Amino acid sequence: MTPLYESRTQADLAAEKLKVFAQPQRLMVLSLLLARGEQNVSEIDAATRIGQPALSQQLAELRKAGMVTTRRQAKQVYYRLADAGTTLCVRSLEAIFGEGAGSALPGLHTQAETMGIDVPPSAAGFARTFG
Repeated sequence: MTPLYESRTQADLAAEKLKVFAQPQRLMVLSLLLARGEQNVSEIDAATRIGQPALSQQLAELRKAGMVTTRRQAKQVYYRLADAGTTLCVRSLEAIFGEGAGSALPGLHTQAETMGIDVPPSAAGFARTFG
């Protein structure tokens, strides 16, 4: 893995991905999908109370960013987190900023390794900083 300081392209990609996370309604949707797994639009709306028009817009942004995938069953569209990397990012945000923040940080490195994601020591140190 190339450190971000060595690649402007990688840093730009990371910054674009972080912009997607920097929206409260999208964070709420991602958090819900992490906690409950696959959900349809009605279930997401009921849990987050975002409202249909705004929710549709945020789900479209999450799809465009590749953070969620969809499955259609009859007239229902179901959403889930797209991959292990997205799952790890959302878990990290929950651990850093969620209720009781910091208590889950020690397990994130182990979980990342279990998911086959290499976490450099600097990332673990960054997470501890916010804990």
